[in-house]
Amino acid sequence: MTTSQLYQDNFPHMTPAWSRIFNFVAERAEGSYIYTDDGRKLLDFTCGIGVTNTGHCHPKVVEAVREQAGLFLHAQANIVVHKPMLQLIEELRQIVPPSIDSFYFANSGAEALENAVKIARAATGRQNVIVFNGSFHGRTAMTMSLTTSKTGYRTGFGPLPSGVFVSPFPYAFRLGMSEEQASTYALEQLDYLLASQTAPKDTAAILIESVMGEGGYIVPPASFMQGLRALCDKHGILLIFDEVQSGFGRTGKWFALEHFGVTPDIITAAKGLASGMPLSGVFSRTEIMKKVDVGSIGGTYGGNAVACASAVATIRAMRDEHMLENAVERGEQLVAGLRKLQEDYPQIGDVRGKGLMIGTEFIVDGRTDKAKPLVKEIIHAAEERDLLLLSCGTYDNIVRWIPPLNVSAEQIHDGLNIFSEALKASVK
Repeated sequence: MTTSQLYQDNFPHMTPAWSRIFNFVAERAEGSYIYTDDGRKLLDFTCGIGVTNTGHCHPKVVEAVREQAGLFLHAQANIVVHKPMLQLIEELRQIVPPSIDSFYFANSGAEALENAVKIARAATGRQNVIVFNGSFHGRTAMTMSLTTSKTGYRTGFGPLPSGVFVSPFPYAFRLGMSEEQASTYALEQLDYLLASQTAPKDTAAILIESVMGEGGYIVPPASFMQGLRALCDKHGILLIFDEVQSGFGRTGKWFALEHFGVTPDIITAAKGLASGMPLSGVFSRTEIMKKVDVGSIGGTYGGNAVACASAVATIRAMRDEHMLENAVERGEQLVAGLRKLQEDYPQIGDVRGKGLMIGTEFIVDGRTDKAKPLVKEIIHAAEERDLLLLSCGTYDNIVRWIPPLNVSAEQIHDGLNIFSEALKASVK
């Protein structure tokens, strides 16, 4: 059966709830490129939404997956202690903050966040959680209630779990403030929330993305993150950093939290952790994890042996090939190129980010909510020229750049050239 016939016969049977941005059929992928069944070679600056941080099918990762698949595919963590998980813990202990010394593994980012909230509630004996406007933490029942980036992730699924309160994020560009003004404002609003809606003694955790992902690729000011730490210490609230998208080298550090000089009580990770194999984690202190009843968190596939082997190979490849350093250098190249384009296109309102987690925010007639059609057109114009990009933000008015961490200078140059052509074709 040809690929075309396979597509015609079976694509209509995929759930329509699963959106589709592009219409090509991928045949294989390698490094920074996806190859289609009809002979196209696409420069992939989406990385499966920040998953393939080592590039597609990194040889060392593929080798580790193949080797482990020949030993055993699955060993349930409650029954069998397997070597890949122990090796992964050993690798993680070298890159997390020293106080983080206890590791739990699951399958997806949403599952990690669900368990982080459960752990925080069990450890504190409190019920409420504070999140921030624009947050994205998943699509399961609990994580829908934690997610505020778009109503589309929540509409029609209520009533959602209770005990979640929302505070303003220090989104300087949207607020029309300097970063420090936005930080001061957001901390003041958080104090107000604690005085008006959820008392500190009822608040188990404050949950924040170390760099806001789906909500707009927004880097919070260091003073804000430090203010969160001080506030949590004052009231005995646990601080959770969601590093699902920002972790594993994406911002030029193993974890984005390293940019702020702040250590949270709990870290969640997924996406880039295992280069495409389904694996997530909740990392905390043993003293916190000991307060969780045995058997109250878990899952059949959590810490799968093949996924753990992939994660071990991922961390080692990132370290051995200096991918974090490359992310910083290529990120500076990308930002410089985007800011050069901003001089010619006033529709680009802001260019921001860390490492290779870069957001380009568009405005039309001074408004962000009117820029969605333009961004959609730019993304499709780029795809027609063999560059894959994604949007983000509440209004989908932001182009997010997520190249692999081993992307080359030449590939960044090519991507910028294609983006420039897409702008010319789209901006009227």
